[in-house]
Amino acid sequence: MKKTFNPPSVRGPFGNYNHGLLVPPGACLLVTSGQLGIGLDDGIPPDITSQAELCFEAIKAILDEAGMSFADVIRISGFVTKREDFPAYMAVRDRYTLDPKPASTLIIVNGFTRPEFLVEVEVTAAKVM
Repeated sequence: MKKTFNPPSVRGPFGNYNHGLLVPPGACLLVTSGQLGIGLDDGIPPDITSQAELCFEAIKAILDEAGMSFADVIRISGFVTKREDFPAYMAVRDRYTLDPKPASTLIIVNGFTRPEFLVEVEVTAAKVM
């Protein structure tokens, strides 16, 4: 369904993602809002790994409700508050993403709506229905 693009004239991806993905005509598009590391009980874990897992579990539920899965994700945007959290975030991201790996951006930000939040993740998914 999707075609990946990693041209030899561009430095290869730093991790498990592709530089570009082409979605076929007729695909339905799903765009999520950023998901934060907060549970249904409003609990916010103190560590990046647990918060990232909550983000990806929320995205998984949204995808499921739309009749999609992580196989349909074409783009991930992650936002973290600390450079040293990159490896932990990417380890969680890599557990959830499927082949072909989506395009991915990871940005360091100063913070979110509450200081306890360490990560926010949003995705775009496409599927021929």
